[in-house]
Amino acid sequence: MKDAQIARARELRRDSTKPEKICWELLRNRRLSGVKFRRQHPIGPYFADFACISAKLVIEIDGEHHAFQIERDSRRTAFMERQGWRVLRFWANDVLESPEGVWTAICAALAAPPHLTSPPGGEEHKS
Repeated sequence: MKDAQIARARELRRDSTKPEKICWELLRNRRLSGVKFRRQHPIGPYFADFACISAKLVIEIDGEHHAFQIERDSRRTAFMERQGWRVLRFWANDVLESPEGVWTAICAALAAPPHLTSPPGGEEHKS
């Protein structure tokens, strides 16, 4: 990883939002199905909030500002999918209000064949 990428990933981890911190507590130390997740993992020009390399699964936590950048997020998701990643997106409010629901959705994605968890264009936001 390039020095600039390492520095940016560290900055993003240091400045995590509360929903990202909650999600990280669910994913860290192989707590979820025994798989390893990384925070702020670079994929091309982007940084995935969370990535499980062995399952090629990306978890994105979207705050309010994402409602105004849907096209940008779609391009980001499409890029990651072209690289072979499945992308699950959750609204930050859903992480705050129902971390168990997020946990269940991620477990289901890990258990399902890849073609069942990522429709063309990426996973829609959970509500």
